[in-house]
Amino acid sequence: MPLRVILAEDSALMREGLVGLLDRFGHTTVAAVGDAGEVAAAVERERPDLLITDVRMPPLHTDDGLRAAVALRRARPSLRILVLSQYVEQSYAAQLLDLDDGGGVGYLLKDRVGAVTAFIDAVERVAAGGTVVDPEVVRQLIRRRRDPLERLSSREREVLALMAEGRSNTSMAAELFVTEAAVNKHIRGIFTKLDLPTDTDGHRRVLAVLTFLRGRGAT
Repeated sequence: MPLRVILAEDSALMREGLVGLLDRFGHTTVAAVGDAGEVAAAVERERPDLLITDVRMPPLHTDDGLRAAVALRRARPSLRILVLSQYVEQSYAAQLLDLDDGGGVGYLLKDRVGAVTAFIDAVERVAAGGTVVDPEVVRQLIRRRRDPLERLSSREREVLALMAEGRSNTSMAAELFVTEAAVNKHIRGIFTKLDLPTDTDGHRRVLAVLTFLRGRGAT
């Protein structure tokens, strides 16, 4: 059955390639936009069968595409959404899958687009109300749920242990014989790998320490 699709992708080359691919299999791209701010208006205007969107898009180039998709799905639970991402971004995948109360969601890595028939199959399954998740995303989500601390490097674990002791960045740098800049880099890595929400560093430090303490209590 032919689908009416809205495509949100900031790379013009990727956008045109996907439009051509969908057309080749009998589906119509009713709108193709390059900015997350245009997605809601396009969905309201076109009432598509499916929204295919990148995660990182203008205007901020962070998770604008995903946030637009999540907001639209909450407002319109019948909207089918397939998210494409360059990398496995676990917190983004988890946000999307949290909306999977009625089916019709998918999260694929862009590499899968090259496997044309598999990609089109994913498009059609999501549009029909199914759920499609990239195998690599599944693998990493399972690992995440086992123990988020497993994702930290040995140095990041050392830094987190010192944070749990209430040490300052200056004190940690002296203890580990590294620069404060290196400590700051490790702390940013900890926040990212533990999927902590964007907030003040002080709040995230508390959450990171709580995760560390829970992990120690489980061992």
